[in-house]
Amino acid sequence: MPRRYWLMKSEPDVYSFADLQAEPDATAYWDGVRNYQARNFMRDDMRVGDRVLFYHSRTKPPHVAGVAEIASEPYPDPTALDPESKYFDPKSTPEKPRWVVVDVRALAPLPTPVSLADLKANPALAQMAVVQRGQRLSVQPVTEAEYREVLRMAGLDEPPA
Repeated sequence: MPRRYWLMKSEPDVYSFADLQAEPDATAYWDGVRNYQARNFMRDDMRVGDRVLFYHSRTKPPHVAGVAEIASEPYPDPTALDPESKYFDPKSTPEKPRWVVVDVRALAPLPTPVSLADLKANPALAQMAVVQRGQRLSVQPVTEAEYREVLRMAGLDEPPA
């Protein structure tokens, strides 16, 4: 199956690319997704080895901060099953999970972060989901060409797996 490419958003004051890099094996599960379309991307389309543009949202300026990879198949989101979690969902069960996570592994920070303004200014990225008005999904597909263009803008060759 061919590799796919994604953009995953996180608020850096909640969980940054540096936080992911600091995890054991630079790997953590991506939790808290509570949008069905984003969940479906994770559950149905993401595969181990897919590449991720790690995007810092709700910061000035919003920007792509690093490159990561999908490091696991999807599995039930443990926060949905934890009554103490703000992401608890009483309708989710281990047998019928409503929400899923995937493990994400940091590969490399971008030498030059690529801002949302820079993404919007690049005609090659005009169709990229993140630059579209009203696009708020925290998990979005990216074409291989878009992924490679963002890396080029950042001054990064493909990071090692």
